[in-house]
Amino acid sequence: MKKFMKIVAAVSLGASLTAGAWAQEDEENGAAEEQAPAQQTQAAPAISPVNSISQLLDRVRSDARDAQADNQRRLQEFRANEQQQNNLVSQARAQLNQLEAAAAQNQERFEQNNARIQQLDNQLRQEQGAFGEVFGLARQKAGEFASLIEASLVSAQRPGRHEPLRQLAESRTLPERQGLDQIWQAMLDEMQGQREVVTFNTRVLGLNEGQPVPVTRVGPFSAFTTHGGNQFVSYSSSPENRLAGFRLAVLDRQPPARLTDAAGRLARAEPGEIVAGPIDPSRGTLLGIYRSVPNLYERFEQGGIVAKIILGLLIFAALFGIIRLIMLLMTSAAINGQKRKSTASKSNPLGRIMLTYEEVRDRPVETIELKLDEAILRETPKLEFGLSFLKLSAAIAPLLGLLGTVTGMIRTFTQITLFGTGDPQIMAGGISEALVTTVMGLIAAIPLLFIHSFAASFARGAQQTLEEQAAGIVARHAEERGV
Repeated sequence: MKKFMKIVAAVSLGASLTAGAWAQEDEENGAAEEQAPAQQTQAAPAISPVNSISQLLDRVRSDARDAQADNQRRLQEFRANEQQQNNLVSQARAQLNQLEAAAAQNQERFEQNNARIQQLDNQLRQEQGAFGEVFGLARQKAGEFASLIEASLVSAQRPGRHEPLRQLAESRTLPERQGLDQIWQAMLDEMQGQREVVTFNTRVLGLNEGQPVPVTRVGPFSAFTTHGGNQFVSYSSSPENRLAGFRLAVLDRQPPARLTDAAGRLARAEPGEIVAGPIDPSRGTLLGIYRSVPNLYERFEQGGIVAKIILGLLIFAALFGIIRLIMLLMTSAAINGQKRKSTASKSNPLGRIMLTYEEVRDRPVETIELKLDEAILRETPKLEFGLSFLKLSAAIAPLLGLLGTVTGMIRTFTQITLFGTGDPQIMAGGISEALVTTVMGLIAAIPLLFIHSFAASFARGAQQTLEEQAAGIVARHAEERGV
């Protein structure tokens, strides 16, 4: 009985799911029926429960008949709309034929106009005669000079000077006298601008939030501003900057301070005052090279891991050497102070030697000498502590630089083997590594040698002082004993 009830429940659930699927399909495909009367859109009454298998089969058959009837209804609606769709297709084809005919007419008219233009061009060349070559040459020179003026630094102060020449170069009609005069007038204007050293206000990309700043122009060669410090600016004729109202932009990397300082002096000079100022005869190319010149950090990075090792050795050895120098200076000062005192102290080497003498002063002179020598030998390692390390560091630094040189040349020859010698920039990385590590090794060795020399000198001086004081103690002892 329980098994029978489970079968009935499963069949009921399948029928409910089937009915739900049909209802969902009807809802998706029946969007066109939204204009139906309101009573048709109301929810269907609740389905009564099924009490037996026969009732379930009857309901399934009824639902199947309803679905078949609905499909027949939809098929009839589609066939009814078929004629309307055929009419729309016919209208579209007719419209396409009209457009194709219009396109053919326009193409024919274009060919006729093109032939007419060629005929008129031939007639124009014939009537121009020798003047055609002259006017052609004038248009060519106008185009060339328009490009020159557009790229000139003078156009940053007087923009738009090249437009008349550009129009003349692109014109297909005969130029008039006024148009021809614009060529030599633009030439004279450019020549006048090349001899000027003027200061004007304009917008500079990257300065003063886009507000005008004073800019000093030295002919078409260089321009700089003193707003926010002495800075060189470059002329840009790119369409993006022109649309934004910027024709000048601050250089990404400024030249050395000697050039920027000279530019500042020129910008602040009084009228009529003669001062030396920087110019770029290449009109920006030389200043642009500074963008590719590496700074100190970039130079160091070119040295690779060997340069970092040399720098680490230099920092550690230099700090250690400076600390040793300070300690030796303090020891020397303590020894000098002890020489002026009769009371011995354990805080300095000389005091400890004097205490050693006090312990053996009743013994023979030979024994005292041996005890004092022993005390000096005990103090010597303390004075010479770290000197060997400083000397070794000063010797290792150039060797590390030589190691970087060798590895850099190996890298260079590897690149030559792979890519050849056509592009020198390919070999620049390895050569830079070789040279930078060599320089780093020498830079590290020189100060370390100085530190070692000073430390060794202080240590020897302190040791000599101890030996002199010990010899003096022995001499006084011998005199007192009458030896």
